[in-house]
Order: sequence, then structure tokens, then C-alpha cells
Amino acid sequence: MKLNPSSLKWLLRFYPPFFFQRIWVKQVHRDFKGIDVKIHKSFLNVNSNKTVFGGTIFTALDPVHSILLDQIFQANGLKKTVAWLKSARIEYLKPGRTDLQYSLYLADEDVEEAFDEIKRKGKVIKTFTTAVFDKNGIKCAICHNEIYIRNLDFVLKRENNPSTLEQTL
Repeated sequence: MKLNPSSLKWLLRFYPPFFFQRIWVKQVHRDFKGIDVKIHKSFLNVNSNKTVFGGTIFTALDPVHSILLDQIFQANGLKKTVAWLKSARIEYLKPGRTDLQYSLYLADEDVEEAFDEIKRKGKVIKTFTTAVFDKNGIKCAICHNEIYIRNLDFVLKRENNPSTLEQTL
């Protein structure tokens, strides 16, 4: 589904996993190459130590890379795609004792590389790293998200021998 940045921001704000865990999308950048997110610490997302659940932090990071890249690809002519988080690894460095936030930016070269790969191979798998900070600027977590996006309109090209694929998925 192709959206504009404002629509995506509001859709994510009221997406139940974000809404009930107090994850607030402050801004989706106009070219979909960035997003600013705040995690409000509340009774809905704190553990027995009165710090933000690690799962809440992970939830805030889970879909964003896939969604942003998918929107960029759709704006560049790839109409039928699937996108999801293939794997992730998160390092919790400090407890989240205050509200948390992160700003994610997709570098032009990463976007171009991913777009070229999906045009050539029909899919792209790429890893992105994002840091999460508390309101004092202390780094609380680092997340490494491996995203997968596939172009559903991609057609395999076969050589004369049908068992040999020129391009593989």
C-alpha cells in the first residue's frame, strides 16, 4: 500500500502494538528516508524494575526499515512487493529509566544499492543498525535489523536449459 509520509505517521501512531506500548511516531521524513520515534515510559510498558520493557524497545524498531524501504521502492515503480523483518539482534546497554527515542536515517547509497539489487535479483536482504537513547542522550540499546523485501512482479529469466536459472531467488 502506497502512502504519503503524513498518512504513514498517523497509521503507525494508532497501530495497536505501537499505541498500547506508548510508541509515538513524531515524524516520517518527506522522502521516507528517515523517521523519528519516541517511546513514552508509562505503566503500560514498564517492568518490575520500573524501566521500559526490552520488548517495547524492540517493537518500536521492528517494522520501520522494511516499511520505509518498501515505500521508497513503490514510489520508484515497484508496485507489488512484500517486506518484513527477516531477523534482528538487539543489545540492551542501559536500562530505559526515562522516555526513549531514536531517529533513523537511510543513507542514499544504501537505498540505491538495495533498489539496484531488487531490480537485478527480485529481492533484497540488507542489515541496518539503529541506536536508542534516553532523554538525557545516553545510549540504551542498539538494534541490528535484517530486512527482506521481494518484488512480486520479478520474472525469472531462463537460459535454453530450463533447469539452469540465470537469476535465482
